[in-house]
Amino acid sequence: MHIIINRMACIRQEAPDMSYKIVIDSCGELTERLKEDEHFENVALALDVDDYHIMDDETFDQAEFLQKVKESPNCPKSSCPTPARYMDAFGENTGHVYMVTLSSQLSGSYNSAMLAKDLYEEKMAEGEVPAGTQIHVFDSKSASIGETLIGMKIQEYEETGFSFEQVVAKVDEYIAGMNTFFVLETLETLRKNGRLSNLKAMLATALNIKPVMGSTDIGSIQQLGQARGMNKALESMVTKMLSVTKNCEEKVLAISHCNCPARARRVKEMVEKLAHFKKIIVIDTAGVSSMYANDGGVILAV
Repeated sequence: MHIIINRMACIRQEAPDMSYKIVIDSCGELTERLKEDEHFENVALALDVDDYHIMDDETFDQAEFLQKVKESPNCPKSSCPTPARYMDAFGENTGHVYMVTLSSQLSGSYNSAMLAKDLYEEKMAEGEVPAGTQIHVFDSKSASIGETLIGMKIQEYEETGFSFEQVVAKVDEYIAGMNTFFVLETLETLRKNGRLSNLKAMLATALNIKPVMGSTDIGSIQQLGQARGMNKALESMVTKMLSVTKNCEEKVLAISHCNCPARARRVKEMVEKLAHFKKIIVIDTAGVSSMYANDGGVILAV
């Protein structure tokens, strides 16, 4: 009898705790560890360059996509996940479901996720799905690895044993203190989508000017500065990041790059010479982030 009880205890310990789930739209890249963690799920956005269409999932081919973007005179576009796709990701979880989306200032992903939440709660009320699921949607006010860090923070608080309400409050506080920065190799996407005039783009390219960009408090994009040459721009980005980041040793810094691993490693080395972070993660951009950052872009989030 004791043997049976002990074996049952072992089975319970080995089974994943699915009392919570973290759903992140595909602008938030998952590390290899998170991809294997059953608590996490990416929900794909769709990408279009002229008549080229691809989902931002495991089928995404970064090299092919970047080549299509380079060849097209038009701006690439993304389409947010449907509410139905978000609801599929909920499954029939009767615990806590947290959704993290691309900034509502940059995409309709947040609004779609909110609609999915409302529809799912209606289904619970009508008895179409099991009742008891608690759902919250976080507007990341960021993108890319900013979303990833939020997902990691949710898991940290869940694993610590905080209640659903406590996790939401603490993660909201974390988001309010986050900052995201990026430097672009090329301004072509900004020119194509109308955020930069042809003349300014041409002058910046001719003079090798690289803008240093960052997120605002509401999750829109602002220019923080500029520098001549990529190395100086990256140094400026790191300096600006450290100027607003306190207690580095308690924080995780994330670096994502679009097809430039050596450049990302250089940024990591710059940071390590100036500050000590709890952890630094480096990851290649997936589809949506590749669209925003373009070939050679580097993103920091902390």
